[in-house]
Amino acid sequence: MAKGMLYVISAASGAGKTSLVSALLKQLPDVEVSVSHTTRMMRDGERDCVNYHFVDRGTFDEMVTAGDFFEYANVFGNMYGTSRQHIQDQLLKGKDVILEIDWQGTRQIRQLVANCKTIHVLPPSMKALRDRLESRGQDADDIIEQRMREAVNEMSHYAEYDYIVINDDFDTAVGNLAAIIVSNRLLLEPQQQNHAALLSELLTLE
Repeated sequence: MAKGMLYVISAASGAGKTSLVSALLKQLPDVEVSVSHTTRMMRDGERDCVNYHFVDRGTFDEMVTAGDFFEYANVFGNMYGTSRQHIQDQLLKGKDVILEIDWQGTRQIRQLVANCKTIHVLPPSMKALRDRLESRGQDADDIIEQRMREAVNEMSHYAEYDYIVINDDFDTAVGNLAAIIVSNRLLLEPQQQNHAALLSELLTLE
């Protein structure tokens, strides 16, 4: 059995990354999203160990010291980290794993996992991005302005990624994400490992 592939997906806040990934999981088997640890407060509708592992700063710092994270970063004053052991275990089981992290975390992951695939999700326009942030009704105007500035910084790193997906039509964007994962599953190396018996049979005359 071939090892799973690690996919890193980044996007500016409001680009629709989380909704796209949720829809993708309903289409493809053997894909899971790595649940990050964070020190930020839990939002309405979120659940511990489902959306994030919510921990206090002291616990997070202890995990950093212990080397428990693949990568970690400070985002808007809150810490986010990706569990090293969980990802490695799932990849060995043949599962494809998705990380939803920013460009800084992506750089760290690239140094640790050379064959990971990286995807940047972009909005169709700045107006669409602003509309999506405002429609959430979660942030004050000054926070939205801060997120817009940070969005420009995040999107400026798009050229560092393997794939670009424009989230204009939602269903099309989900289909594009699925196509990326399926195409990588059909590459020579994983196909050789997953279908070794068949390939041997096809090349043997009795």
